[in-house]
Amino acid sequence: MNNYDIPLSDLPLGKKCKVKKLLSDGLVRRRMLDLGLIDNTVVESLQKSPSGDPVAYLIRGAVIALRTEVASMILVEKL
Repeated sequence: MNNYDIPLSDLPLGKKCKVKKLLSDGLVRRRMLDLGLIDNTVVESLQKSPSGDPVAYLIRGAVIALRTEVASMILVEKL
């Protein structure tokens, strides 16, 4: 992890980033890959639910809600 890599869960609302690394394995990793979360995919943080978890992200034209637990396993680089 370099200085520019942060967990997706730390991305402020309204900001964009690029996926750099997935820290998960097994079924969770497979799900993230199926959602299109591969290297250099641009992701935008759209909005939080009223409780703060999950957060809606724009990923490859689709709005996807990810819980903080899952988003924290995706390392991204801010744009």
